[in-house]
Amino acid sequence: MGLAIAEHLATTQPASFSILLLEKNSAAGQETSSRNSEVIHAGIYYPVNSLKARLCVEGRRLLYQYCAQHDVPHRKVGKFIVAQQDEEEALAQILRNAAANGVEELTPVTTKELQRHEPLVRASHALFSSETGIIDSHAFMDSLLWRAQSAGVQFVPNTTVTRVTPEGSHFVVSTTSGSHGAEEVFKFRCSRFINAGGLHANDLATRIDGLDQTLVPRLYLVRGCYFSLNGKAPFRHLIYPVPEKAQKGLGIHATLDMAGQVRFGPDVEYIDTIDYHVADARREHFLQAVRRYYPALQPEQLQPDYAGIRPKLSSPEAGAADFMIQDASSHLLPGLVQLFGIESPGLTAALAIAKHTGDLLEL
Repeated sequence: MGLAIAEHLATTQPASFSILLLEKNSAAGQETSSRNSEVIHAGIYYPVNSLKARLCVEGRRLLYQYCAQHDVPHRKVGKFIVAQQDEEEALAQILRNAAANGVEELTPVTTKELQRHEPLVRASHALFSSETGIIDSHAFMDSLLWRAQSAGVQFVPNTTVTRVTPEGSHFVVSTTSGSHGAEEVFKFRCSRFINAGGLHANDLATRIDGLDQTLVPRLYLVRGCYFSLNGKAPFRHLIYPVPEKAQKGLGIHATLDMAGQVRFGPDVEYIDTIDYHVADARREHFLQAVRRYYPALQPEQLQPDYAGIRPKLSSPEAGAADFMIQDASSHLLPGLVQLFGIESPGLTAALAIAKHTGDLLEL
């Protein structure tokens, strides 16, 4: 989010603006941004009129344009959403929801048509989304950073914001920079402050003086593990089951990366601390989930791969939560924009979120 917002502001606003892009890690995109399915979502599942739905549909169109213009590796491979015998009504509801969200090219396909395209997939009904694709997320982030820096953005890694204090029409931002044991304290003033801290956005918000802390939502860490398929890819498209109840996730689905490797995931596991470990013990859970639509899968074909962590705003008992993007209309601090709960489809929506953030800043 920070990369997309910095690139958008730097390339659309007057050169008189000085933009600092602060990063707590040694390089950009080392957390949620690089630990996902790398899927360009069509906008199918999200509640009608939600930020997720609107920004995903707009962001997907912007992302395909950006990739084409700036040579970011991507492919519009399409995906099948497959339903088993007891899931036909859920599939019909997905189709209705997608239409209400303005999603193009989501069409029902017969079992015969599905078998022609994906002979190893088992399902009683299916939908095909031709607008779904995949992207090299690392190349995308590299492109955003290069364009931002070329437009004058100063990228400052290894930097943690320790305090933000409103003073008149500005903010005084206190930071520590450098490696552990050799940090230096640095302060600067800015007229706009954007909290796009991902997994750490909620914590950063607690360091903003004068901010009504009741407006800071609780963050839930949700780990999603991935297992890779050892062997030749059995699919040419992405394969998704019907989403889980209450939309905790989209189900353990099959994705392809730009090299053609198949990965399965992510699952959903609420955790207390940031931990990217993928336990081999989860193999059986993956095996049972995937075999519902790919019965030929063998246990030895699944290899633990990597995990990502979603910054969710919904508890295990609650339904899915929308993105939360706050400006002065809610917290009464002009010049402050905060982004909370930017999970999937955050990658797809990134450019639309950046544009929306710029509009909220009224530059």
